[in-house]
Amino acid sequence: IRCWSNIPFITMPLSRAHGKSFVHRSELKHAKRIVVKLGSAVVTRGDECGLALGRLASIVEQVSMLQNQGREMMIVTSGAVAFGKQRLRHEILLSQSVRQALHSGQNQLKDMAIPVLEARACAAAGQSGLMALYEAMFTQYSICAAQILVTNLDFHDEQKRRNLNGTLHELLRMNIVPIINTNDAVVPPPEPNSDLQGVNVISVKDNDSLAARLAVEMKTDLLIVLSDVEGLFDSPPGSDDAKLIDIFYPGDQQSVTFGTKSRVGMGGMEAKVKAALWALQGGTSVVIANGTHPKISGHVITDIVEGKKVGTFFSEVKPAGPTVEQQGEMARAGGRALAALQPEQRAEIIYRLADLLTDQREEILLANKKDLEEAESKGRLALPLLKRLSLSTSKLNSLAIGLRQIAASSQDSVGRVIRRTRIAKDLDLEQVTVPIGVLLVIFESRPDCLPQVSALAIASGNGLLLKGGKEAAHSNQILHHLTQEALSLHGVKDAVQLVNTREEVEDLCRLDKLIDLIIPRGSSQLVRNIQKAAKGIPVMGHSEGICHVYVDTDASVEKVTRIIRDSKCEYPAACNALETLLIHRDLLRTPLFDQIIDMLRVEQVKIHAGPKFASYLTFSPSEVKSLRTEYGDLECCIEVVDSVQEAVEHIHKYGSSHTDVIITENEKTAEFFLQHVDSACVFWNASTRFSDGYRFGLGAEVGISTSRIHARGPVGIEGLLTTKWLLRGDNHVVSDFSEHGSMKYLHESLPLPQRNTN
Repeated sequence: IRCWSNIPFITMPLSRAHGKSFVHRSELKHAKRIVVKLGSAVVTRGDECGLALGRLASIVEQVSMLQNQGREMMIVTSGAVAFGKQRLRHEILLSQSVRQALHSGQNQLKDMAIPVLEARACAAAGQSGLMALYEAMFTQYSICAAQILVTNLDFHDEQKRRNLNGTLHELLRMNIVPIINTNDAVVPPPEPNSDLQGVNVISVKDNDSLAARLAVEMKTDLLIVLSDVEGLFDSPPGSDDAKLIDIFYPGDQQSVTFGTKSRVGMGGMEAKVKAALWALQGGTSVVIANGTHPKISGHVITDIVEGKKVGTFFSEVKPAGPTVEQQGEMARAGGRALAALQPEQRAEIIYRLADLLTDQREEILLANKKDLEEAESKGRLALPLLKRLSLSTSKLNSLAIGLRQIAASSQDSVGRVIRRTRIAKDLDLEQVTVPIGVLLVIFESRPDCLPQVSALAIASGNGLLLKGGKEAAHSNQILHHLTQEALSLHGVKDAVQLVNTREEVEDLCRLDKLIDLIIPRGSSQLVRNIQKAAKGIPVMGHSEGICHVYVDTDASVEKVTRIIRDSKCEYPAACNALETLLIHRDLLRTPLFDQIIDMLRVEQVKIHAGPKFASYLTFSPSEVKSLRTEYGDLECCIEVVDSVQEAVEHIHKYGSSHTDVIITENEKTAEFFLQHVDSACVFWNASTRFSDGYRFGLGAEVGISTSRIHARGPVGIEGLLTTKWLLRGDNHVVSDFSEHGSMKYLHESLPLPQRNTN
């Protein structure tokens, strides 16, 4: 038995054809029938008198969008009392002002007291206006809305309950949006309350229970409860330690402290949670979210249906592992413990991980084989991505060598003094290197990225969250297990976390309180999506690897084909592979040009002609669609330029500031190219493939950055560090340095301590 407006009714839901509620947020996109409950705080204005028309219009727009997608939408709304209060107050003020003017004969009116307005009268006056407003708004989207007013007896009486059910089903069948509200004009009088000044408020918890009841009765897939708070918190919202609960499970009520209710209504969060849990038990998924925040209210409903992390999601299935928020906190605490270790201890962890990569080679390759077999059977990966996914004995050996390089070079990374200044007598300032904090590295199809990035994070004392592609799930799992085994050597196992939950990348990019830097490793589309989704978190990386090789008139015949072959064919899927080959015009129809073309044909490289190159040919290869193309395969573009200056201009216009190369024996021309090309890596007579942290002697890299601040090019340990300032004084105060003070600034540069070069 459950009470609704103080009248008990049986709460056994009708049998549901669609089964249980959704387990994960990502499944909400499949919701067909949806109830949206609008609390009084969402519908009413801040002055508690009248409706928030802008918010209401935005909600109607979102509901209409979902309705036009083929979903069945229902709205349970508050607002009649507030709308009626606005109308009645206006009438009373007008009436009083007229009477007072007639009796006093004066132009100036005295202060007029507004009598207490009875809530049922407000509801009666406001209900028709509220519905007329909904009808006008939905008409803009060619959608019809219908009003349904219910009372307690409609649920208490079995026949009325079935009639209501039939009416709702018929409206949904005709593609009409039902607008449902309690018939507050005829309900029993409530207890006196001061929620709305001058009004005895109809308890909002009625609409919470009503929405839950309707959702279960109508076999609804999703109930969205909009209020004036972001969702459910583990302590009262607004308190210092309050954290939004992403997923709430039945049985978690004991761990939650409920705060005060919203500014209007009596339901409060406790009533919403009880209603949500009852609906969840009946097979309806529930999300409680904020419908008043100006930054999100315009898309809160559609975001929820798309499965984005908005509000609190109620789920009956509790995952075995920690949530991503908990993993972020674990990585933060583990990273700080890692940074507190001695450099030798961090190096020992990395050496241990390098040993595990070779010792556990068979287990790693077996897990990788499973990933490859699943990817091939499903046919979801292109050949270049399959190559990235594949691990081998030689790859593991190279990884181990790279990790040992990182360990050897990490002895003097964290806590290194890079500047010392004597501010005044006995007042010394130091600038020292420190970890950035918590890194989020998102990578696709490259399990070898996991130990590389982990080693760099360990060496730099950073906590690490890893999000790998599902195509490498088995490989990532064992590599992460080995990483944590190595970290356990000094009790910092939690510093590196692998996100295994069904977390969307876009949701991870919103965790600005947990993550300090995002590093994407994958396709240009992935990088662009992350750069777009990141909210308040810096992103390090490059969106594209459009690398150029310019062949000058003074190029060596022997060097040209070797460098071009290596740049394009050695690993065409890499971001540092050649994509556009620039040829000086004077080299056309020369033996050198013929050798280049012959070599590319032998290597089965598909050639696309740039506009100028095509104009020189009678029968040219297919003309390139765009000069800003990253092929990632055995394809490249050939374009003609008239000079090194034009080559530089072409690179600046169509390149991605990644890696660009000149092949020439003319030192003056080479230096011009090196100094004028504005890319992260610029080479002379060397393959583009040297643009790599391992080949640069960094041991490994977290990625190649084309940004212009903090780090650029292959990013190793140095790029994962920032600095802090340490000031050591002895009773120093700023007032001592004033015009009439006793001390003066010295600002003397002091020698740096000797670095450990072993």
